[in-house]
Amino acid sequence: MSKVKCTVFFEDPFWVGVFERNENGKLSVAKVTFGAEPKDCEILDFVLKHYYDLQFSPAVATVVKETKKNPKRVQHEVRKEMKKTDIGTKSQQALKLQQDQNKQQRKVENRERNLVKAQRKFELKQKKKKEKHRGH
Repeated sequence: MSKVKCTVFFEDPFWVGVFERNENGKLSVAKVTFGAEPKDCEILDFVLKHYYDLQFSPAVATVVKETKKNPKRVQHEVRKEMKKTDIGTKSQQALKLQQDQNKQQRKVENRERNLVKAQRKFELKQKKKKEKHRGH
């Protein structure tokens, strides 16, 4: 069973939404920057239209406890969660893992691009060198 939780908070200078997806005891996270403070209806609209476009981080193992709670306590915890502005540490780890993977991918792509560029430059030099000596 998959559970999704959305936390919206202000991270100077933008409003950020963090979607946490719990699936089979594994947590994966996606981060979205909203810009201006989003209203509830805007968040719902975003979820309905763009949820499947979100890039979730690789799954991190987590412990999920299912217990029945008093409805008043649940309401109290929801109010408390709404006041909280930080992300859970598991979420931060998942986001960091995704960020590191993207960084490694960019490094590989840049390295390949630079090698191709250097090879092309070398071949151009060789071609010019041969053209210089062609007439003699």
